Order: sequence, then C-alpha cells, then structure tokens
Amino acid sequence: MTGAEYPQTPSKLYRMLRRDHGPVAPVLLDGGIPAWLVLGYTEVSYVTSHDELFARDSRRWNQWENIPPDWPLLPFVGYQPSVLFTEGDEHRRRAGVITDALEGVDQFELSNECLLIADDLIARFAGSGQAELMTDYVHVLLMRTVVQMCGMPSTGDDTLRFVDDLRISLDAGEGEDPVAAYGRVGERLRQLVKEKRAAPGPDVTSRMLMHPAGLTDEEVVQDLISVIAAAQQPTANWICNTLRLLLTDERFAVNVSGGRLSVGEALNEVLWLDTPTQNFIGRWAVRDVQLGGRQIKAGDCLVLGLAAANTDPQIWPEGHVGAENAAHLSFSNGEHRCPYPAPLLADVMARTAVETLLERLPDLVLAVEPEELVWRPSIWMRGLMELPVQFTPVVQ
Repeated sequence: MTGAEYPQTPSKLYRMLRRDHGPVAPVLLDGGIPAWLVLGYTEVSYVTSHDELFARDSRRWNQWENIPPDWPLLPFVGYQPSVLFTEGDEHRRRAGVITDALEGVDQFELSNECLLIADDLIARFAGSGQAELMTDYVHVLLMRTVVQMCGMPSTGDDTLRFVDDLRISLDAGEGEDPVAAYGRVGERLRQLVKEKRAAPGPDVTSRMLMHPAGLTDEEVVQDLISVIAAAQQPTANWICNTLRLLLTDERFAVNVSGGRLSVGEALNEVLWLDTPTQNFIGRWAVRDVQLGGRQIKAGDCLVLGLAAANTDPQIWPEGHVGAENAAHLSFSNGEHRCPYPAPLLADVMARTAVETLLERLPDLVLAVEPEELVWRPSIWMRGLMELPVQFTPVVQ
C-alpha cells in the first residue's frame, strides 16, 4: 500500500483490488508487514459491529516480533492506555467521558469562535488577491479552533509546534520522525492537564478531568490525543476537499456564492467520495474467522478501507453515489465510531469555514488548473498539498 500513484487516484487501486481479491484483500504495510484491507461496505460494517470478533487491543497482533522500534505506523498501532485501544465496559466508560465533555461545547459559540478566527485569517490575505488556502487558512483555522476548545492558547509558537508534531505523528513526510513527534504531543498535553487540574476552565480538558468517572491524568492525556487528532487534521482535509469540489465541479459553480444549500451538499458528497480518513488501522482478529470469503487468523490485522467501502459498487450498482444521504462510514461505525457529538462539531467548523470564505470572497477561483492540484502522499489521509486561489482584492 505504497507508491506515488496511489494518493492521486486511490479509487483505481480499490477497483483493482476488488476485481482481483473481492471485498477483503491481502496487503503489505510499510516494511512488508502483512495485513488485510477490508474494502466492502458490508464487510467494514460487520467488522466494526462485532467487537467480540475484531477487537481494538493491538497487543493481539501476531506480527509484533517483526515490527522494528522505529516503524512509521507505531503511533497508529502501538498500544496506549487510551480510549482507542480499550474494549467492553472500559471503552464505554472512557468514551462516555469524551461524549459528555464534547456535549458541553455550545455549537453556536463554536460557530461564532470559528467565524471570528476565519474573518481574522481572511483579512490577512484579502487585500492581495491571492492565497494558498491550506497554509493561510484551513489548517490554521482548525488548529486555533480545536486547541482553544480544549483549553490551550490558540496562538503562539508553542501551539504551532504542538499542531505540527500532531500532523507528523499522523501523516509524516519524508525525513520526519512520527514516533518522536508523538512523544512530544504527549508531553505537551501532560503539561496542559497539569495546568487544568490546578485551574479548570470552560473547556473540554477541564470537563474530562472533573467527570465523575474519575479518569487519571494519564488517561485524560491519552484520550485528549485521540480527540484533538480526530478533530484537527481530518476536519481540515474535509474543508479543503470540499473547497476543491466547489471550485472545480460545474454542478456547484453556479450556486457557490452565498449558496448555503450547495455547501451542505458538497460537504456530504466529500464524505462519500473523498473522505479525509481513507483507511484506518485497525482491528485485530480475536480468533480464526471467515470474512468476505477469506480465512482470517487469530491476531491478524485488519485495515478498515473506509473510502473503498463508501464507493462499494454493491451499494451503488449504477456507479452513482447518492451523496444526499448520510449512511457513509467516514466516521466509522459501531462502538468505536466517533463519539456522537464529534461529527456535529466537525460539521459546524467545516461549514462555517467554507461558508465564511465564500461569502467574504465571492469570486474565488482556483489559481491553477484542477489537474495540477497534488494530493498528499498518504494512504491514510486524503488532502491536498496546496490549494492556491485568486480573487478580486478586498480593501479593508
């Protein structure tokens, strides 16, 4: 699951794998480590709905003796005492804390904070008539909004380093060390938890610390990593992929300026066709089991092919993806799916970011041809390297 061609046209790879292997395909991860890629919508739904067969505790993996200490996917699969790897009652306890903490976020307040940050960022480049939206707008907007929601300062070098380390740990580029970056993310959050224990505030971290479930500081640190990682990078790519669709697809072009309905449709269509989380690692087989005509051995690793499942021809036999419904698997499924408030909060941030930009700069267009846009070289995340645009300069 590597190669320069894959990130540009992942759908071709999924079609080829389906043709040659069916809904469950044998694949090799970095370093030639074997795993199963679950491509079918029905199969991904089954795996995520049957924790008793396909569990999250990665210590079950039958490949650990072949995994080097600097393996680039360790931040994803190395066991941590976080909500991501818990099971049963313990998972429900930990996920319940996150759910309650996120439910304490006022959606109108969040939208207003996001709007204020968006206006500030747009004002910085509005007079120039051009911008690179990934750097100048999308990532900074999500960074400032998410860390502020969790009780960290929304600006400053410390916060910038933290968000960059988070990106590296999730989606490292050439020459970057994801394992070291993940360690730095943990240390910064331990400092935040210590600060919030001493002086709690109206933020997600404080609500987690004060929850009656009584999580330890380290449990809160580990679960905060999951919350922030899930909120920042994927939502940023959701925004970016939606802007690309709005700026390149003639179905939306007529209605983009001020067309709130078309923005909502574009956001949902992206979750079906260009979902920010393409593949998720993973689940581990509790015992020998059959899946999609394959014999899965106890301890085998399964990668959830969320993007492939969303475009499964078994659910879209005519090749037409009905983006008007929300039955996609982009937020996963089952007990380990994103906690209920999280998709709603992500939608608030994404919708506010897109609508504010289009309202402030109504004649926004791409500064390059659509085919010149380059996707990040990642099999896990779907997002552009850059999104250059131009528009009529706005005098402040």
